[in-house]
Amino acid sequence: MASRSVNKVILVGHLGRDAETKFTPSGASMTRFSVATNRRWKDQQTGEWKEETDWANVVLWRAENLAQYLTRGKQVYVEGRLQTRSYDDKDGKKVYATEVVADDVILLSGGGRGDSGPPMPGEDDFSQMASMPRSAQRARAPQSSAPSGPSAPLGGGIGDDDVPF
Repeated sequence: MASRSVNKVILVGHLGRDAETKFTPSGASMTRFSVATNRRWKDQQTGEWKEETDWANVVLWRAENLAQYLTRGKQVYVEGRLQTRSYDDKDGKKVYATEVVADDVILLSGGGRGDSGPPMPGEDDFSQMASMPRSAQRARAPQSSAPSGPSAPLGGGIGDDDVPF
């Protein structure tokens, strides 16, 4: 029997802080942010609803252009893998850190600070770029034309009579 393993993480939550981008000495960008996910359950003994928040640290490589959109409070979908690394702190003690290394990040909602109105120019381009596989993002620059396809807003002569249900 072949041995298989899976290391896959999917998170849907809200950003806990604005994303920060730094660059390695070789020039690769590394964007870091945290995502809060909530779990709600009913306590069997008291009958009260309880809620618990878990925080996940996320690392996104080679996507420095996305950091400006990843601001505190916005809802995101993150898909990636868990990675644990270790380092020695200033006292020489070994410290372990577990984080999600993201392959895909999709902005799900405006939310966050300063969002009070229509989408900013280019926001649709960001949504399309963020929802594409990372390999395709590098090969494609954002387009300034209006979106098309299933995610395009209804309009352009399409009315209620055109919807099949």
